[in-house]
Amino acid sequence: MVLAALWATAVSVPPRSIDDAAVLLALALMVALGTSVKVRIRIRSTTHLISWSEMAIVLTVALAPLPWAVLCTAVGAALASWRLPAIKLFFGVGKNTILASVAGATLAALHWAPTMGIARQVGFLAIAYLVAALLDDVLAIPVIAIASGTRISRQFRSNLDLRIGGFVVRFVVAACTLVLLRADARLLLAVPPLVLSLHLAYSTRIRTRTEQQAWQRLARTTDALNVVDLDKVLTTAVTQAAELFSADEVEIVLGYDGRTIRGAGGAITYDGPASEPSPIDGAVVTARLEGHDRTADVGTLRLRFHGPVRLSEREQYTLRTFASALCTAVRNARAYAELARVAAEHEHAATHDALTGLANRRHLLESGTEQLGTRHAEGITALVLIDLNHFKEVNDTLGHAAGDQVLTQVADRLRDAARDTDLVARLGGDEFAVLLRGLPAPAVAAHRAETLIGVLHEPFDVDGMRISVEASGGIAAAPASGGMPELLRRADVAMYQAKRAGQRIATYVPTRDTADLGRLALGGELPRAVADQEFTVDFQPIVELGTGAVTGAEALARWHHPVHGMIDPLRFIEAVERSGLLPAFAEAILDQALLAAVTWRTAGFDLPVSVNVSPRSLLDARFPGAVLARLRAHDLPPDRLVLELTETLTLSQLDVVDQVLSRLRDAGVRLALDDFGTGYSSLSLLSRIPVHELKIDRSFVTAMDGSPEAAAVIRSTLDLGRSLALTVVAEGVESEAQRRALWQLGCTAGQGHLFARPLPAGSLLAALQRGPGGRPGVLVPPLHDTGAVIRLASGRRPPLRARNPGLPHLPA
Repeated sequence: MVLAALWATAVSVPPRSIDDAAVLLALALMVALGTSVKVRIRIRSTTHLISWSEMAIVLTVALAPLPWAVLCTAVGAALASWRLPAIKLFFGVGKNTILASVAGATLAALHWAPTMGIARQVGFLAIAYLVAALLDDVLAIPVIAIASGTRISRQFRSNLDLRIGGFVVRFVVAACTLVLLRADARLLLAVPPLVLSLHLAYSTRIRTRTEQQAWQRLARTTDALNVVDLDKVLTTAVTQAAELFSADEVEIVLGYDGRTIRGAGGAITYDGPASEPSPIDGAVVTARLEGHDRTADVGTLRLRFHGPVRLSEREQYTLRTFASALCTAVRNARAYAELARVAAEHEHAATHDALTGLANRRHLLESGTEQLGTRHAEGITALVLIDLNHFKEVNDTLGHAAGDQVLTQVADRLRDAARDTDLVARLGGDEFAVLLRGLPAPAVAAHRAETLIGVLHEPFDVDGMRISVEASGGIAAAPASGGMPELLRRADVAMYQAKRAGQRIATYVPTRDTADLGRLALGGELPRAVADQEFTVDFQPIVELGTGAVTGAEALARWHHPVHGMIDPLRFIEAVERSGLLPAFAEAILDQALLAAVTWRTAGFDLPVSVNVSPRSLLDARFPGAVLARLRAHDLPPDRLVLELTETLTLSQLDVVDQVLSRLRDAGVRLALDDFGTGYSSLSLLSRIPVHELKIDRSFVTAMDGSPEAAAVIRSTLDLGRSLALTVVAEGVESEAQRRALWQLGCTAGQGHLFARPLPAGSLLAALQRGPGGRPGVLVPPLHDTGAVIRLASGRRPPLRARNPGLPHLPA
């Protein structure tokens, strides 16, 4: 319809002469020639052409009436594009007729006239040409940008200098043509050769620029492939090759594992097995990924296009170069990955046990050193050292293969029983270690160790046989100095103490560490200290938590050294036990404790006194007679004496121990199990030793606010005490909050700095007589006012002692 309208308009203004008709024909042919002489640029599967059409169009509208100029433009564009697909034909004809119309309208607006001076004509022609050139870019560049998948602004800036140069050259040709026509219309025949020469020069320059940019992109792409990560190599190759070869999709298939990776539009669209077909069904250009020597073939590179494509000679060479660089990059990345794998295996082998896969001694020391060196590490660090007892018999009887199976199963059980934060290691032979990190309290380490040792109780299945293996464990908390080697040494000391004592677990106690030279030196002074009566006793009161009344006192030995001053019992007790002076030392401490009890009783405070007993004393059959003799000497009832037995009592299964304890209990002496919850044999001791009291270790009381485990131990101990009708005393009560929490749980008695620090017997008597608020025998105010109605926790019974604070310890 548009062409018909143009034709009707043009016919209404026929040419005035044959020369005019010839000019119009020449102009149509010039438009056809300008549109046909093109520079070819391929974008993906589509070839885009850059022509001289705007020069011919501007000349046409300058030399002919606008209707005839537009019609000549349409006819010339159609003649030049008749072989193209219909959509390209219509786009070319439509774009060129729009350019002719706008350029003609521009000249008309400028009052263009063929009779005006040549200088004004050239000026007006420049304005019209500039409008046509800008409009040509506005119409063509978005189409090219969409086809290439780039932004319009980027496409507009691409080769801007070449386009501007081309515009200038073509305008100069148009201006010269206009001058020639003013001189003689026949000189128009010289224009085509000039246009062809300039076109060849322009095409050569564009081709040179295009090839230069292609080589630069190839260099950048090959440089980007110089990475050691295979995934990055493949991702870079796929995304960069799409731009480098203007492909609709790039596919890489690795020959050694069949992995396929595809990309389009600068992104990865598929990464998986080669069985998944490509969504693009069109032309495929394939290149083998092989090196320059053609000895390595790692896969295939495929460029996919929606339509038919034929690569130029330069593009084919670029493809071969890119494929070779990609082959080298893939080989390098695989080699690096293999080296990294081997290095990781070597590093793992250097820090792990080959048989069990657990960490080895080196890894344990490094991890422990790092943990102890962390200033802000949460919780307490401890080490459990585990050694299998009589494991040599397994190797000797069943062979080393069976022994290896046992070790492997032990490792598996320890690994399963450990927490995620713990580190399980095999130190060599049948010795294992578990580094416990983030413990809420040191006492929790014993329960962790019990769990770890407990998983080894079940028999092991070895070649159809069930083999039982016993183990001994040593526990040590992180020391203040010495680092991981010292922690390992302490755990080793504790483990061998457990072995020597025939028990499963022992906790490191500094007083039992024979490596302490200071204690050895003090041991030489013990005979003099006993003879000069340098050992004294302080007393820490035991208080009824609800009323604040004192119900007893624990005797604590002290050594007043003439040079070193007050020495803590942890530093000299073991030396006393090894020195042979234990009976004399025990009698001196017992005498002072009983004398204090008599003094308090005389003053009106009938309080039992608790005295710690060494396990070695229980091996002495004469010990009960000595105790009862001292009670008679002081005229004190036996139930006023409480003998505290440590839960780490290692020989409790010997008959002599049972006889000693039974004789003392039958005589009326009360027995208490100290540090309850920290040893391994809590329940077994209770079933063997007829005790009257349980004393909760201070570490659980300290940690009960922030540790559910510690609170659970306290609650379980209280429930156990109620079920067995035993008195339960909490040690280490430091605050009112702890006092109230313990009382609400059902604990009736406690001792700690909240009530009083260890005092001499006379100072404690003075405190009892003084009493707060004029209440003798009371150290702290009661939790509740007299007469207050108290709601007790479920399952909690009121303690009998609360009714009469002056009574001795009675079962709660």
